[in-house]
Amino acid sequence: MTHLKITGMTCESCAPHIETALEQVPGVHAANVSYSNGTAQLDIEPDTPFEALTAAVAALGYRAALADVPASPVSGDKARGDELHIAVIGSGGAAMACALKAVERGARVTLIERGTLGGTCVNIGCVPSKILIRAAHIAHRRRESPFDAGITANPPAIDRAALLVQQQGRVDELRRAKYEGILESAPAITVLHGEARFHDARSLVVKRPGGDERVVTFDRCLIATGASATLPPIPGLADTPYWTSTEALASEAIPARLVVLGSSVVALELAQAFARLGSQVTLLARGTLLSGEDPAIGEAITAAFRTEGVAVLEHTQASRVAHAAGEFVLATAQGELRADRLLLATGRAPNTRGLNLDAAGVAVDAQGAIAIDPGMHTNAPNIYAAGDCTDQPQFVYVAAAAGTRAAINMTGGEAALDLTAMPAVVFTDPQVATVGVTEAEAKQNGLETESRTLTLDNVPRALANFNTRGFIKLVAEAESGRLLGVQAVAPEAGELIQTAALAIRNRMTVQELADQLFPYLTMVEGLKLAAQTFSKDVTKLSCCAG
Repeated sequence: MTHLKITGMTCESCAPHIETALEQVPGVHAANVSYSNGTAQLDIEPDTPFEALTAAVAALGYRAALADVPASPVSGDKARGDELHIAVIGSGGAAMACALKAVERGARVTLIERGTLGGTCVNIGCVPSKILIRAAHIAHRRRESPFDAGITANPPAIDRAALLVQQQGRVDELRRAKYEGILESAPAITVLHGEARFHDARSLVVKRPGGDERVVTFDRCLIATGASATLPPIPGLADTPYWTSTEALASEAIPARLVVLGSSVVALELAQAFARLGSQVTLLARGTLLSGEDPAIGEAITAAFRTEGVAVLEHTQASRVAHAAGEFVLATAQGELRADRLLLATGRAPNTRGLNLDAAGVAVDAQGAIAIDPGMHTNAPNIYAAGDCTDQPQFVYVAAAAGTRAAINMTGGEAALDLTAMPAVVFTDPQVATVGVTEAEAKQNGLETESRTLTLDNVPRALANFNTRGFIKLVAEAESGRLLGVQAVAPEAGELIQTAALAIRNRMTVQELADQLFPYLTMVEGLKLAAQTFSKDVTKLSCCAG
């Protein structure tokens, strides 16, 4: 890696011009120029003349000089001067975690991104969706709350365009702080913009935005290309201006009528958010809502949605979709549906099709997901994968943990990802939070279980909030009492589930959970109360009884 000090830049737009000029110099594989740091990182051939680099910069009116870069210790299987080179395809949670950990352990990294730095979560997923959901929650509470008898409700005026400016501003801020800025300050990471495909098991071909191609050889490679929304095979659908979550989150207007296809996380979160912001929402579920979870969860969320005016049509599919005169028309067994917008949230597929994985011998399943072991190894030596492009659960925190462990394994360490106590949250209201196994899953694993369900009218915090919708369910091993799983539908259920995850991780019994100290008038106290129901009638206990 060669580092230059660049002087004379006056704004952010100078950097890409210098990058382009440097990459046109014979022998330069990639250039990453930082305006804020006044530096350039170059991946070049050893015999590339320094004079050619300075001349390319000088031709644009700037000046370049060699920069001193302090040496860092190297671990792994190569020594300094012949550093382990890791190629990372993608720049989301898994990619960034891997790149940073690999550099920490002495490797140099080429990070290849075909689009916007930061991946799905910060740009078009977790961050903008949670901002939208929170705004919708505020709108809903201004419209109605359990305290309206004493606090006058005032229906809000929704300015979606203004909300979008606020939303995008925070997205841009986080991308800059957590991705772009970090990469610019990491000399051992070279960012290469372009679309990568495997040439063989040791090299990639990267097609640059201008059409030229670069070959990147590597010692190790991480595939972290994420996933994209899938299009269900409904006649006529492909010819309509349908929304995926990306378009929905970027919309400057709230549609008067919205139909949502889907019954899982994204469908439910966005359906409720748009309903609370003013849309008349109809949700079409092929089966029941959140059908992969304990049945009581779907029943509770369906009831909550219908109470808020969301039309939930279970066991319903669209047989045909048309769009004319600005209106969607969906044919279903329940009759014809009409809407101003149609949101597809029927699942996501791994972004692996264009990688030419066959050339590297990397195997995928029928859905295109890369099969990996707990150490993130693919079936191909020296090639790893992490995140939504794999067969692991599609959560950004799982991806980041996998990326970190992949980097450790790439650089001579030994790390595995244990998902037995993986918490998950659906940001509806009430929220859904789960960890461990359900009763049905435990039975499939040959375990005899005992379970208890505590309704929220037994939780003092919920009573004080005048909001007792939901429940907390604990699943335990019958013989030992060891906690195996927790399912919760409750306001802020996501804030209590990590306590349950720690209890499962530490193999606690329900009695040990019941014996813990929990602060009074918190939702997480519901875990203690639920655990106490295995041995006593909590309705007969005084407040905060131990």
